Amino acid sequence: MDFVSKVAAEINIPFCVGGGVNTIDDFTKILRKGADKISVNSGAVRNPKLITEASLKFGAQCVVLSIDAKKNDQGSWSVYVKGGREKTELDAVDWAIEGVRLGAGEIVVNSIDEDGMKNGYDIELLKRITDKVNVPVIASGGAGTIDHFYDALTEANVDGILAASVFHYGEIKISDLKKALKEKGISIRT
Repeated sequence: MDFVSKVAAEINIPFCVGGGVNTIDDFTKILRKGADKISVNSGAVRNPKLITEASLKFGAQCVVLSIDAKKNDQGSWSVYVKGGREKTELDAVDWAIEGVRLGAGEIVVNSIDEDGMKNGYDIELLKRITDKVNVPVIASGGAGTIDHFYDALTEANVDGILAASVFHYGEIKISDLKKALKEKGISIRT
C-alpha cells in the first residue's frame, strides 16, 4: 500500500492497481491510497459478485476486469487465473460480456499466446470482444513494433493499448510511439 501511495503522489495519469484484489475491503484500501481504478482477475472469477459490489460502491469506472485468455482447440479462448497458470471453464468472450453485465467499466484483454512474443496483438480475440461489449477494451500481450499498436487500434477497435517489455528495454520510446500514431491519424493524449 505504501508503494501505491508513493506512485499516486508522483503521477498525473489514470492509475490502475491490480493483483491480489479479492474483496471490497481491498478495493477500499487501494482507492484510499490514490489509485483511480482497480483491476480484478482471479478474485472476480472466484466471486463474480465482487464486480457488482465494487461497481455499486465505487462506480463502474473504477472496476477493470482483467482477462488472461489462451486459444483453445475449440476455436475460442479460455480464461486463465493465477497469473495465467490455471485454466478455467470460462470462455473469454462470454466472460467479458458477463463482466460488463455485472458492472465492469473497462476490460483488459491479455493474450497469453502473444504475451512476450512481440508478434502483434491477438486481433481476432480483441475484435470478438470489442464487437460484443460497450465499455473500453484495452489490448495487452504482443507488442513488438509501432505497427502492432496501430493495428490493434484500427483493426480490433480497442480503446487503449498496454505494453511493457518494448518500453522497459528501450525497443520503442513512448514519445516515438505517440508521434507515429498521431502521424497516422490516431488521437493521442499528450
